[in-house]
Amino acid sequence: MTTREPKIPGPDHPMTIEATGMRVVARVGTHVVADTTRALTLREANYPPVQYIPLDDVDQSLLTDSATQTYCPYKGDASYYGIALAEGGLTDAVWSYREPYDSVAAIAGHVAFYTDQVDVQVGA
Repeated sequence: MTTREPKIPGPDHPMTIEATGMRVVARVGTHVVADTTRALTLREANYPPVQYIPLDDVDQSLLTDSATQTYCPYKGDASYYGIALAEGGLTDAVWSYREPYDSVAAIAGHVAFYTDQVDVQVGA
């Protein structure tokens, strides 16, 4: 078994988490999957900013557990959800770090959406 050594964000891989400070709405078609004023914006290295939304502000009745898991050396193990809709579902469109590393502990209890599958609007 491989030992996973957490990496700490720094000058070579900067990472910040701050309150978004605006309403964030996530939709699939006409379905509102999440609506919050408590989102966090995670900025990591050269990646686009990601909105992390409190799970309490997500319509959890639409989420379906997935067996998919991935690993990020900066954030930890990610778990995934699908989104179930009457007209068809999305697979692994949502992810969460249930027990993130200490450097990103603020995203615990939050989920993020793949923006190529879910329309995430900031300031909606």
